[in-house]
Amino acid sequence: MTKSIILLSGGLDSLVSLGLTKEKLDVELALTFDYGQKSASSEIEASLKICKYYDVKHKVIKLDFLKEITQTALVSNKELPAGESLEDEEQSAKSVWVPNRNGLFLNIAGSFADSYNYENIIIGANKEEAKTFPDNTSEFIESVNGEFKFSTMVHPKVIVPLINYTKNDIVMLALSNNIPLELTMSCYQGGERHCGACESCVRLRHALEANNANDYIEKLFG
Repeated sequence: MTKSIILLSGGLDSLVSLGLTKEKLDVELALTFDYGQKSASSEIEASLKICKYYDVKHKVIKLDFLKEITQTALVSNKELPAGESLEDEEQSAKSVWVPNRNGLFLNIAGSFADSYNYENIIIGANKEEAKTFPDNTSEFIESVNGEFKFSTMVHPKVIVPLINYTKNDIVMLALSNNIPLELTMSCYQGGERHCGACESCVRLRHALEANNANDYIEKLFG
């Protein structure tokens, strides 16, 4: 069996990615990044609960410099865009963009993989967000895999179990595989419950509604 590491934000995509691959790919370690995002403490708390549930080691990595150079609403005091309509997805993506985030996260994971012989790095990139976030596309993943052939000795492979799935599909996978959706924290705003207004919350709620998962809507949104 291969040995793997996962990027875990505590959100829907990383939770379901872990639930789908934990046994098959022997996921041993989860990395959660604190780069000064509004939801940092909520993400860390959710990730800890998820790691406890799946018996995975957890490590938080602080990236203070990334907060210093990020000007968008995900990190700064700027107001997060409302996501109810999701009509202007490109503008919404720009308003929460973090410079080279997935590239940086994967390269840090690559260093862990190279040091501790992890053969796989799992990330929750998906089809829906790939429409507006270029670092969620299969082309981006392929380029990182190519990079690791030169930048590491272990040559870990980036695994993307959700690359062909929308949020509706991802919730359906979670329900059919008994993945504990009540543990997720997908909100950009942070807090004890999902705000229900940001883009990430709206995507999650729509996906839950599409799957008639009303119990989870109550648990997560109140």
